[in-house]
Amino acid sequence: MNQDYIIPNPWSIIEEGFEPERVCSSESLFSIGNGAMGQRANFEEYYSGDTFQGSYIAGIYYPDKTKVGWWKNGYPEYFAKVLNAPNWIGINVFVNEEPLDLFTCKKVENYRRELNMKEGWYLRSFNATLPNDIEIEVKALRFLSLELDEVGAIQYSVTPINSNATITYEPYVDAGIENEDTNWEEKFWEPIQVEEGDQQAFVVARTLKTHFYACTFMQLSFEVNGKSAAPKEESVVKNDYIAYKYSREVNQGNTFVITKLAGYVTSLNHEKENLIHAAKLSLQKACAMGFEGLLEEQKESWARIWEMADITIDGDIKAQQGIRFNIFQLNQTYLGKDARLNIGPKGFTGEKYGGSTYWDTEAYCIPFYMATKDDKVARSLLKYRYNHLQKAIENAEKLGFTNGAALYPMVTMNGEECHNEWEITFEEIHRNGAIAYAIHNYVRYTDDYSYIPEMGLEVLIGIARFWHQRATFSNHKKKYVILGVTGPNEYENNVNNNWYTNYIAKWCIDFTAAQISHVKEVYGEDFTRIMNKTRLSEMEVEKWLKVADEMYFPYSEEYQIFLQQDGFLDKELITVEDLAKENRPINQKWSWDRILRSPYIKQADTLQGFYFFEERFTKEELKKHFDFYEPFTVHESSLSPCVHSILAASLNQMDQAYEFYLRTSRLDLDDYNKEVHEGLHITSMAGTWMSIVEGFGGMKVKDNSLSFEPRIPNEWEGYSFKVNYRNHIIKVDVTKNQSKFTLEKGAPLTVLVNGKKVELAPDELVA
Repeated sequence: MNQDYIIPNPWSIIEEGFEPERVCSSESLFSIGNGAMGQRANFEEYYSGDTFQGSYIAGIYYPDKTKVGWWKNGYPEYFAKVLNAPNWIGINVFVNEEPLDLFTCKKVENYRRELNMKEGWYLRSFNATLPNDIEIEVKALRFLSLELDEVGAIQYSVTPINSNATITYEPYVDAGIENEDTNWEEKFWEPIQVEEGDQQAFVVARTLKTHFYACTFMQLSFEVNGKSAAPKEESVVKNDYIAYKYSREVNQGNTFVITKLAGYVTSLNHEKENLIHAAKLSLQKACAMGFEGLLEEQKESWARIWEMADITIDGDIKAQQGIRFNIFQLNQTYLGKDARLNIGPKGFTGEKYGGSTYWDTEAYCIPFYMATKDDKVARSLLKYRYNHLQKAIENAEKLGFTNGAALYPMVTMNGEECHNEWEITFEEIHRNGAIAYAIHNYVRYTDDYSYIPEMGLEVLIGIARFWHQRATFSNHKKKYVILGVTGPNEYENNVNNNWYTNYIAKWCIDFTAAQISHVKEVYGEDFTRIMNKTRLSEMEVEKWLKVADEMYFPYSEEYQIFLQQDGFLDKELITVEDLAKENRPINQKWSWDRILRSPYIKQADTLQGFYFFEERFTKEELKKHFDFYEPFTVHESSLSPCVHSILAASLNQMDQAYEFYLRTSRLDLDDYNKEVHEGLHITSMAGTWMSIVEGFGGMKVKDNSLSFEPRIPNEWEGYSFKVNYRNHIIKVDVTKNQSKFTLEKGAPLTVLVNGKKVELAPDELVA
């Protein structure tokens, strides 16, 4: 049974009613972020029930020692993780000296949370009766500024309902925090400096080992019934903590408000010796605007994002809520302002996966950012990998590869591999292919070839060298094979000749050789520089191409399909439909041994290749492979349903396409995988966008032209989206009766619609 407490709404995520068992899940769902920092929706006031505290700063991490009982050559020495940053949201509340704690209150009524996605703010409100029988009404409004991205703002109010009361606020900043997922129960921050005065507080701390410095700051102001107030003040100062106590007699029905402007400045952007000064400047800017000014600016900033990124759905409110939630969280996580940053699978919503970069960015996220922003954002993501090329070469060297072969890490913060599961670290090498594919995808979509001679060709050469060395010639098969791998389907480890891995290895080599020829012909100076730098010869490229030309692909004549890997047909081929429901999800119910012997597929594997390279296969071939593999797929990876949705739409199997779309769009809202309390699935949210634009909208680049094959689920009356294609803004509106295309920006453009050329002119609607 999936959770169903989130109230359907087109623009907001809403929860009504206080249920302690939902707190951790809601902390994930109502998370906020601004690309530079983010936080789970923890309560400002103290809470003694189950909670998962989490505030995070982009780019700040810690190399936690790998916790394994054995060691292998080439194994990463540490697991990098995003750190739970110092807490700046805290505001303890006392009513006649009784602490407000929702877990111990006699009664909690009118409890409501709202995450307003249109305007970018989070509001929580409730009435609570404390153990001392005083009833209060509480409202807490919070947001993280997109424009002043070092600053967050909280406005917290308490109104006594049934009597006069002394209300005490205890706002604080606290660097004495721990990670939920620490391996060794250790703290990762050490205090450096504290400073306080004039209702301001600053705590400077640095991370152990990596020595990132962060100043956590706050500034406070107070009102009673809209008029400025100066309550009685006390302070508590420790080496990693500053708190103030403000008490005020408040008459029944009056409202006492604390406004807290707070956040972080870090050594990523400021000199570490000047962090308190930098924090004061940030506060100065924020205070000049005031809470209301910051909130108005926030609404305007989100309006600009939605103007380009919104997808509308008519007639299906849960689907509409789902896609906007996904788009909202993607923009909260990454805005493309800083090429040092990337997109972690949990974003700012939890600590699982370390908050690091995976192949998800290249395979799933880049299409979203290319189409909803501009070329620069996607280029920044590709530059991130170029900046880590030397580390990728070092990663390969640790495993015995030579001559500049590059193996990009499965998980990274700084380019160095830091994943601590051998079957992933050593074997899930297909990630190299996704990085090369992203370069191809970027050039194909944006027509910006300059990235390849400037940066991309060096990346491609390193990757091609890796594939050449990783393949082995089989005298038995008289073909090149790739042994001992894990494909995208992580429910198969240490297999031989995973079809997807072999196919993308061959494609990478062929694509790289083609780019070398093109750069030689058109970008002579870059070609000479790159050849000198990489010491690449024509003879070496010929050796690569021999591997690509003679690559082995497992195939079944009986089923006329490519096999996921050697031996797949030796399994007991019982479909998911015949798997007892009490066995699901198998990753929580079965032993790993049983999973590995089963035919069940965690996520699209062979079908991932058909998604990337659909133009290389006929519709008949796609249908055969889809119909064979989909019944064995349990979709216990968040990255799986979107690929199946896109391929089902391509086959015009719209009922399946819609079912998979709904699963990916509401994966977290409905908690399909029973794990939302750990954080959201940020990177798979880009797959939701792909399900509509590439799946239902049928958007592709064919023969250097943008192409659409629009379809619509039966459950919808209509839908619309916009894409930025080579600096042309195109709006697509699809209903059951027709498809409309409007060129909102750019010179006239020819696109393909269902295979026919359509001329688009500025501000002219074509139906």
